[in-house]
Amino acid sequence: MGALKLSSATCLLFLLLLGTQAGKHFWLFRQYVLQQQEERAMKEAPLRLGQLPQRPAPSSSHTLIGSTILQPLDHFNRQDQRTFHQRFWINEQYWRRPSGPIFLYIGGESSLSMYSVLSGHHVELAHKYGALLVALEHRFYGASLNSDGLQDQNLLFLSSQQALSDLVAFHWFVTQKYNLTPNNTWICFGGSYPGSLAAWFRLKFPHLVFAAVASSAPVRAEVDFKGYNQCRNAVAEAFSTVDSLIHTGQLEKLVKDFCSCGFLNGTADLVDLVSSLADIFMGAVQYNDEGISWGNVASLCHIMTNRTCDPYQRLMFVNKMFLRGMMMDCLNNNHQDSLEELRNTTVFVWGVGMRQWFFQTCTEFGYYQTSEDSTCLFSRLMSLLPQVDTCMEIFNISQDSIQKAVAFTNEYYGADHPKASRVLFVNGDIDPWHTLSVLKNQSHSELALLINGTAHCANMMSSLPTDPLPLVLGKKWISGQVGEWLELAQKMTGDR
Repeated sequence: MGALKLSSATCLLFLLLLGTQAGKHFWLFRQYVLQQQEERAMKEAPLRLGQLPQRPAPSSSHTLIGSTILQPLDHFNRQDQRTFHQRFWINEQYWRRPSGPIFLYIGGESSLSMYSVLSGHHVELAHKYGALLVALEHRFYGASLNSDGLQDQNLLFLSSQQALSDLVAFHWFVTQKYNLTPNNTWICFGGSYPGSLAAWFRLKFPHLVFAAVASSAPVRAEVDFKGYNQCRNAVAEAFSTVDSLIHTGQLEKLVKDFCSCGFLNGTADLVDLVSSLADIFMGAVQYNDEGISWGNVASLCHIMTNRTCDPYQRLMFVNKMFLRGMMMDCLNNNHQDSLEELRNTTVFVWGVGMRQWFFQTCTEFGYYQTSEDSTCLFSRLMSLLPQVDTCMEIFNISQDSIQKAVAFTNEYYGADHPKASRVLFVNGDIDPWHTLSVLKNQSHSELALLINGTAHCANMMSSLPTDPLPLVLGKKWISGQVGEWLELAQKMTGDR
């Protein structure tokens, strides 16, 4: 990012606070990024393990262990005997037995794999500090749910509170498996929603986890996340033209210009169209330089500042570039298809959990990105009402219930002033979610690090020779902080 030319840097300022969950096409973008990250991790893994086992067995004789733990479906009702199998992975390769630390990687709103303990900055830190690496997939995502888990009545057991209780049970399981003692210091790591979970695990269970690195963690829940979408000029002009065509009823032109799979029937389909177009920019900003050369800030800025054609035509080109990159023939803007996708209770053990995460936004977090603010570049059709209406259409959850749920979440965890200790909040200033995280030191042990020119969770990736200097220095700072915590833990244990 430091090498961007002036025009791209200027455009970057306009795009600084774009968004992520506006429409379904963002999820396609996110899935593509996850696939790229998985492929990168697959290349790294053999180098770390020598020869990667194809099917890691749940046996302590293996360096890499993959299995499941039986968890209560409801941790808060011991009369309920229902259970589910939750996936976990363990990498013993770097552990300095028996007193080395435990690094816990927390899963989130997508499936997890064995690469969660084979690749990433936390793995580099485990190598440096002799840690046992353990990772737990989030309940109701990936394969960590029952076959009927996505049905409405069972989604009631999907919450951050239940997820934290899963971590408590997993902590006990690992402790028993390896005969751990207070000499084994636990530090947890997470990014995005799992970053929040990492901070909250330390906040709510300080006797179990000594410290946490919370990357890109939006710990402040918010129903109407206007700050996500503040932007300007060329992109704004392009979306203004789209709105004008909608207002004058030129829908056939929009269908043709933006390769819609079908006709646009009613306001709901139009909202899906403008949301899909906005998703391209949202995904580029959130996942800038994370393996998508055609979909990063620099490439989009280069197109949107090209004065050889008007902004509307530039937006058409961006959309076609997105379709080519995603190997799609057209944009499906049928709102009923979107609703059916969210209603689908079929369990997929891979990829992102769109239905599950949407349920959590309705019942805990909000995070709905809108364009009602006069400073925003996107279509004014992207308002709060269509998004909260979807909660009612899919889960029968009202806007009032969402408001109350978000308020409870912030009261329960402390929002962006959680007052925890030994938590490091790491953010990139390109990441739009950083506005909902902790950006300044709250105390001598509740710390914040803002890395210039980096996107969402960039610090969690394995180091590359091409990493920009601010990211290199940021990772070095994180490593040093982890080292300080481990020294402090050793001293505190020795003083007992």
